[in-house]
Amino acid sequence: MSEKTFTAVVTGSSSGIGRDIARRMLDRGWRVVGLSVEAHDFEHERFEPVKVDLLDEAAAKEAAAAIAARHAVTHIVHNAGLIWPNMLDDVKPEEIDGLTRIHLTSPMILTQAFVPSMRKNGFGRVVFVSSRASMGVPSRTAYSATKAAIHGMARTWAQELGPDGITVNVVAPGPILTDNFWGVIPKGSERQQRLADQLPVRRLGTVEDVSRAVMFFAEPEAGYVTGQVLFVCGGSSLGGISI
Repeated sequence: MSEKTFTAVVTGSSSGIGRDIARRMLDRGWRVVGLSVEAHDFEHERFEPVKVDLLDEAAAKEAAAAIAARHAVTHIVHNAGLIWPNMLDDVKPEEIDGLTRIHLTSPMILTQAFVPSMRKNGFGRVVFVSSRASMGVPSRTAYSATKAAIHGMARTWAQELGPDGITVNVVAPGPILTDNFWGVIPKGSERQQRLADQLPVRRLGTVEDVSRAVMFFAEPEAGYVTGQVLFVCGGSSLGGISI
């Protein structure tokens, strides 16, 4: 397929990592459908914003059906996510339920809607943005559990969809300087610097570090790579860190 025919769906595209991924795809000449609960602060002739809350299963189904009716989607990048930190004693069942919906159920609904056109064209790219926290971080019960579950789901889909020319891969970032990060650790704080000093690379990641990795998996030339988890984490996956 020609890159000029690509249509990518990017969730969480109004800011941070998702915004940078969307802009990179637009720069390549792709059409991009951006899903976010927040308004987008940019416009482009090939960009279609869709406001949707992926915590709402019914809303996700409605958005998926509408997009599939308008576009032959070639790529889906599921980047949207929430943290909701709590130590074990304070974790609530609804936190597990909510993060399951946004990290697992909604991308499943979206991918189910787009796979038929991918199969028809013999080409597709599914990329999840997971987290280094999938390996465990204090106060991240719901977040770590659901991000780790992404890995198993992606590996299963990679086996199921590979014969159709569809690859499924995961980028697992962390820690990355985004609004989600600063929602937990104060921006510019001593705690932020202390975390950077613990990493082998001695710095925290940027949205560009992550979006470049996502674009590798999204490439048409990356068809021999599937079912993989790439940690973009400054080496934090090599051992325990304290945040």
